[in-house]
Amino acid sequence: MKNLTEVLLKVIIIIIMSLSLSTNIFAKEIIGIANITDGDTINILQKKIRLHGIDAPEKAQKCSKNNKDYYCGLTAKIVLKKKVNKNIVTCKVQKKKDRYGRYIGVCFSKKINLNKWMVRNGYAVAYKRYSIDYVADEEYAKKNKLGLWSGSFIYPEKWRKLN
Repeated sequence: MKNLTEVLLKVIIIIIMSLSLSTNIFAKEIIGIANITDGDTINILQKKIRLHGIDAPEKAQKCSKNNKDYYCGLTAKIVLKKKVNKNIVTCKVQKKKDRYGRYIGVCFSKKINLNKWMVRNGYAVAYKRYSIDYVADEEYAKKNKLGLWSGSFIYPEKWRKLN
């Protein structure tokens, strides 16, 4: 009887562990060379991945620094491309896709969390509507006047609504 109880207990523990792992929002990884679409979207193996918890300016969006306008969305795309630099990118993606059919993921290049790096360096903002994961990184960029925070800009979400 003791052996049966031990076996049942082990089975229950395995089932509980399996269930807890399956509720993780990140279901799988997509790994490969990334094609950078813009400051918050990449393609790997024909799979479009939206970087979780961040919002970068749109490619056509202009921002201002030192009384001069510049394409801050294009800048965001360029710096992300340089950061990745043709290295292998690993994205931990969520089970569900967004309404545009994109995977939502946290992506890494050489162990660097690209989502965090973009916000912390001021090339994207924390997308607080969907996550608070990068709020501290946004505060760091703002405090240190990095990227977007070194001038003036309209939040990407608001810019999209206006344009």
